[in-house]
Amino acid sequence: MADVAQCELHSGEVATTRPGRTDSPGDTPGTPLTMAENAAWQLAWEQPRLSAHAGVSAPQRLTLAMLLTGGSALLLLTPQISVLVTGWGLALLFATAALFRCILLMAGVLSAWRGRRSGLKSALLADNELPLYSIIVPLYREARSVQQLIAALKRMDYPESLLDIKLVLEADDAVTIAAIQAQDLPACFEVLHVPPLPPRTKPKACNYALGLARGEFVVIYDAEDIPDADQLRKAATAFRAGGPDLACLQAKLNYYNPRENWLTRQFTLEYSMWFDWLLPGLQLMRLPIPLGGTSNHFRTRILRQLGGWDAYNVTEDADLGLRLVRRGYSCGVLSSTTWEEANCRHLNWLRQRTRWQKGYMMTWLVHMRHPLHLWRQLGAWGFLGFQLFIGGTVALALSMPTALLIFVLGICACGPEVAELLLALDGHVFVLGLSVSALSAGLGAIGRKHYDLLADILLTPIYWGFSMLASLRALYQLIRDPFYWEKTRHAISQISPVLTNK
Repeated sequence: MADVAQCELHSGEVATTRPGRTDSPGDTPGTPLTMAENAAWQLAWEQPRLSAHAGVSAPQRLTLAMLLTGGSALLLLTPQISVLVTGWGLALLFATAALFRCILLMAGVLSAWRGRRSGLKSALLADNELPLYSIIVPLYREARSVQQLIAALKRMDYPESLLDIKLVLEADDAVTIAAIQAQDLPACFEVLHVPPLPPRTKPKACNYALGLARGEFVVIYDAEDIPDADQLRKAATAFRAGGPDLACLQAKLNYYNPRENWLTRQFTLEYSMWFDWLLPGLQLMRLPIPLGGTSNHFRTRILRQLGGWDAYNVTEDADLGLRLVRRGYSCGVLSSTTWEEANCRHLNWLRQRTRWQKGYMMTWLVHMRHPLHLWRQLGAWGFLGFQLFIGGTVALALSMPTALLIFVLGICACGPEVAELLLALDGHVFVLGLSVSALSAGLGAIGRKHYDLLADILLTPIYWGFSMLASLRALYQLIRDPFYWEKTRHAISQISPVLTNK
């Protein structure tokens, strides 16, 4: 077994010098940062405008207060007009998002067609051409996933001498530490123990490992991940062809237990649509790509230049994709799949989706602190894409409960005529949304040859209901506990993946 590298041994090393502000009790400005402190707080100190640590900005709070005050006043003074205007506004928002989704789907189809039509498949790099590659796997309470994870990493088609695998554990996670110690790890594995320093989040653990990564490239995997065996070789080849400005490649994600229950079937349709069609569509249209939580391949040098991940953002992946583009770098989609465990339990899914929705809200708020600066960095086209994809995802998540509230207000305050008009409007919008969702899910199923899942599209409205509940929980948490990381339980599926070398 590889030697266990205790993080406490490294935590006394000086990583940088503390900026002029302090966030830790008893600290004084100018005190050297330990590696653990650097991993937790560097971005928040050095680039506070780009960190979720600062929370909602004063102008954003003022704008929200003005909108709520003005909207409440108009509702009291002119209830009928207010309800109708809000209803039409929500309908326009939903229709715009649906149209944008259709455009992205067409772009994704075009991207796939171009790839197949060209027939150009560059030869993968030979062993003597491959760079040193770091793999970071943050683990917390993942004892049940350890054996599968180690098996998946051992099967990677990459020379062991060129692998630098960091298993990142919390220092107080005794159960997972014991499970790792029971494994026979090759010499390319190193186990890191992260000191218990707030915030206790995945991005903080990744930042800690990033400081010790030796590879020219680095990739993040989750505990339950099973990447295609040739994924690292494909990524190294794509980076070589993509040029120095290609900073990140997002591998496609999908599930090895798609048919376990109705929830996993819906989740599989959603992921197939998202990673197989929408993200390639964003890439083709040169719009910012919100990264997924795993299988992100980076140039290590660029990732360090950006300050790593934001330890205070619970969707650190989507945020990092935006920060890369704002600095002038590009992200692409890698034609390789990482297989994960689809969440098969409703409460576990709800906690996971709540964190994702809260993170998207947080990411939009962070990057919209200075809209004109964001416009200048992304350009008009990139700014519009950010609003429609990131902002649109947040807005759509909250528009359903808002539309329901407006409909109830219309019945109570404005009489049957307004209620009838809103019902007709909402009905047309619902049909439009359902049609676009059916098209998206259908393409996702067909692209992965899951033809038997097409019938599950009929259950999409129920899935929307669960998403609406997650969005409301996310909004509540954003206000009460923005940095709380709801842990997703893994290794709970009754279906075990089959590991092959294909």
